[in-house]
Amino acid sequence: MSNSFIIGQYVPGSSIVHRLDPRTKITIIFFFVIIIFFANNLLSYGVLAFFALLSMFTTKIKISYILKGLKPVWFIVIFTFILHLLVTKDGEVLFSIFSFEVYSGALYKGLEISLRFTLLILMTSLLTLTTTPISITDGVESMLNPLRKIHFPVHELALMMSISLRFIPTLMQETEKISKAQASRGVDFRTGKMKERIKAVVPLLVPLFVSAFKRAEELAMAMEARGYNGGEGRTKFRELKLQRVDAFIFIFSALILVVFFFTRV
Repeated sequence: MSNSFIIGQYVPGSSIVHRLDPRTKITIIFFFVIIIFFANNLLSYGVLAFFALLSMFTTKIKISYILKGLKPVWFIVIFTFILHLLVTKDGEVLFSIFSFEVYSGALYKGLEISLRFTLLILMTSLLTLTTTPISITDGVESMLNPLRKIHFPVHELALMMSISLRFIPTLMQETEKISKAQASRGVDFRTGKMKERIKAVVPLLVPLFVSAFKRAEELAMAMEARGYNGGEGRTKFRELKLQRVDAFIFIFSALILVVFFFTRV
């Protein structure tokens, strides 16, 4: 399970995406998440898909690894697509499945939402795959630094985000361990009636929550033992500096943005 869930995991590498300043990647993905909701035709979605796929290939991470890591998301994408086919009643009737009629508008809307969701997950996953949690923390803290003037807890917020990202793969590994231990004791999570399968999940959730709280307590004690008292007066071992490659990527992303808005109807 841990190998099939890439969100929160970091893959070391020396690609151009790995070498980018975390602030550059966060900024580009932030604008990508916004402009994807302005796409309104096939060509505009094609531009965004081209940018996402180009970013994926540039990371030099195995495509099979990325696609395998997105496997848990495919269920949501497919479910969303089928839901639109059954609920949306716009356009002409294309065909019927039993007593349900599938409309052309439903097919288009289902494909649009599914593609949008897939691109969003892909781009946000590339951020964590190519950036260490510490770099993400430093990048977020640096970008939100002006909010310190209004006494906003910038460092604490960035730290919470970093810990959350780091604990995702840890919890997935813990879930895998517990599920294997329960399966060796005869617990079946995959067969039987829905009520029985829900009951079988309880022995999985209880130790998982106990383990999560235990890890959180150990982390808090370790931070206190090392004298952590927030971001006030703290220094950094590595200072973030924008390089020429960051400027190049910003210019390229701006060109993609211009092309995108020209393709909109």
